[in-house]
Amino acid sequence: MLRVEHISGGYGATPIVKDVSFTVGKGKILGILGPNGSGKSTLLKVISGVIPSTAGQVFIEDKDVHQYSTKELAKKMAVLPQLHANAFSNSVRDAVSLGRYPHQTGFFSTWSSKDEEAVQKAMAQTGVTKYENTFLENLSGGEQQRVFIAQALAQCSNVLLLDEPTNHLDIAHQKQILDMIRKEAKESDLTVVSVFHDINLASLYCDELLLMESGSVKAIGVPHEVLLESQIEEVYAARVATYAHPEIPKPQITMLPEAVEESFFGEVTKEHFVIAPHFVKLQADAPLKVISSAVHNAGMGWYGTFVNRCIDVDYFCNDVKQETQQFLSNEKLSPTNTVVMLTAVPPENVVIESFLDGRVIVAVTAGIGNAVDATRTYERDDVFHAGTINTWVIINGKLSDEAFYQAMITATEAKTKALAQENVVDSRTGTIATGTGTDSLLIAATQKGEEMPYAGPITEIGKWIGRGVFETTVKAIVKYNRRQTN
Repeated sequence: MLRVEHISGGYGATPIVKDVSFTVGKGKILGILGPNGSGKSTLLKVISGVIPSTAGQVFIEDKDVHQYSTKELAKKMAVLPQLHANAFSNSVRDAVSLGRYPHQTGFFSTWSSKDEEAVQKAMAQTGVTKYENTFLENLSGGEQQRVFIAQALAQCSNVLLLDEPTNHLDIAHQKQILDMIRKEAKESDLTVVSVFHDINLASLYCDELLLMESGSVKAIGVPHEVLLESQIEEVYAARVATYAHPEIPKPQITMLPEAVEESFFGEVTKEHFVIAPHFVKLQADAPLKVISSAVHNAGMGWYGTFVNRCIDVDYFCNDVKQETQQFLSNEKLSPTNTVVMLTAVPPENVVIESFLDGRVIVAVTAGIGNAVDATRTYERDDVFHAGTINTWVIINGKLSDEAFYQAMITATEAKTKALAQENVVDSRTGTIATGTGTDSLLIAATQKGEEMPYAGPITEIGKWIGRGVFETTVKAIVKYNRRQTN
C-alpha cells in the first residue's frame, strides 16, 4: 500500500506540487490527470525521491520511505520515468535485466533462476521477447517504451510508478500493456500509480483518478466522480462531453470543437425520399444524428442514408447481418453510412407526411397482419413473422440526447393510439393491439439550430411528433387495409 500525506516539492524555492494527499491500496491503480504543467510528473518524482520533498511524507506499507535503504526501497518501488536517457548501448535482455539489480548482492554476481524467471516473464508480458538480442537503439520509440516497462516489471516491486506508460505506443500495444498492468495489479497485489495523458485510457483502467490543477489536487475519486464535464472543462480549458463506455461502467470524454463547419448539417424535405421497387430510401444531404432499432446500424450515431427494405413475408436468414451487407453492396450503399430496417410492406404503401412547416417529417409503413397486444404476449409462444410497423421521424432541428429518447416515447404512444383508433386487434387475444412483434422506430435530427432540450408530448416539438406519427400511422393502416381487400 502507498500512502502520500500532504506532500509538497519541486525544483526551486517555490514548490510545484502543493499539499497532495492520497492512498492507493494493494491491487489498485490510481491514475493522475491534469493539463501540461499541472505537476503530474513532478509529483511522481517527489514520491519516488528523485526530487526532494519540502513537506509531507510518503509511506509504503506504513513505513516512511526515508527509513528504507536505497536498495530496500528499490525492492519496494519501481519507477518508469517519462524520458529515458541511454548513456550506453544495451540489448533488450540486458536492459530488462537491470530491473533485477536491487535483488543482487553484487552486480549480477548472484544471478538466480528467480532472476531469470522474472526477466523472461517481464519480456513476455510486454511482447519484447523476440527483440531479446536486439540493441535498444535499433528499436522504435514504442518498442523501447515496452522494454522499459518490462524493466520496471522485472524489478518485482510492491509499488509501481509509471509516467505515461503508453507514450509512443499504438492502440494495440496500449491495450496490451494496460491489460497486462491491470492483470498484474489484481493477481500480484501490485499498487500502481500512473500519470496519463489520455483521459479515456485512465478512466478505463484505473480504480480511482486524481485530477491536478496548478500543482494541487482538484479532485480525487472514482472515474465518474472526477470526469465531470464542468470540471474537465474548467481544468483543461476545453469544451468536452461525457458519455458511457459501451461495455463497462466507465465514463469517456469527447472533445468538442469551438467551430463546426456548416457543411456538416443540412435540411431534409420530402423530396429527399425515393420510393424504389424494393425499398424506401431517404438520402440526406448531410449526416443526421440518429437513434433507432434498425437491423443495421442500430443505436445512436450519425448517418446519411436510410433504407426501409421490403422483404418476403416468409423471409428467413441465418445471418441477417451478412445478408444485409450483401444487399448494401448490391445497391452500392455504404455499410457505415446507412441505416437499414426490414418490412414485408411494399414500398408503394409508405405514407410520408410533413408537419410544422417541414420541421417534422414522418414516414410510416404499416404491416398489421401480425398485430399483437404487448400486454398479453406472455400468453403466446408462436414465432412472430414479418409484418412490421416501421416509423421514421425526421426533425429539422437540434435535439438533446434526452429529447431523442423522449421523442421515441412520444412516437410510440402516438402509434399505439393510431392502432386503437383503427381498431387493430390482436387475433389471438381479441384485444386492441399495441403494434406488431417486429416494429422498428427511428428518430433522426439535422442538429442544426437552437437545441430542443425536451420532446415530450407537452413540448412544441413533441406535440407535432405525436400528431405527425398518429396521423401518418392512421393513413398507413388504411392504405394497408385497402391493399389487403383489393
